[in-house]
Amino acid sequence: QVSLVESGGGLVQAGGSLRLSCAASGRTMSSYAMAWFRQTPGKERDFVAGISWSGGTTYYADSVKGRFTISRDNAKNTVYLQMNSLKPDDTAVYYCAVALDPLGSRLGTEYDYWGQGTQVTVSS
Repeated sequence: QVSLVESGGGLVQAGGSLRLSCAASGRTMSSYAMAWFRQTPGKERDFVAGISWSGGTTYYADSVKGRFTISRDNAKNTVYLQMNSLKPDDTAVYYCAVALDPLGSRLGTEYDYWGQGTQVTVSS
């Protein structure tokens, strides 16, 4: 059974930074793509950033490109999301996900395991 636990969310002022972490257990993730999604009340879960199994390929939603950086440490079975220059529009619950695929996708339906989410709130 795979478990994903996100941490690092919180309240930050606009222009500030946060670093989210997602620790996986139950299975080694080094062969699989991982990603971050986010969701606000009443809206669908949106893709934020993805990373291939080796970390060699990363891809981002246009809304976060240049501000967010996804990375992973396969030795720790952990994926990170460094978020800089945060805006109020970034306020959401952030979820990490794993796809049983080495490259991943921007589509949430392609992911097999999900964390419980961590709240990020950006005040203006």
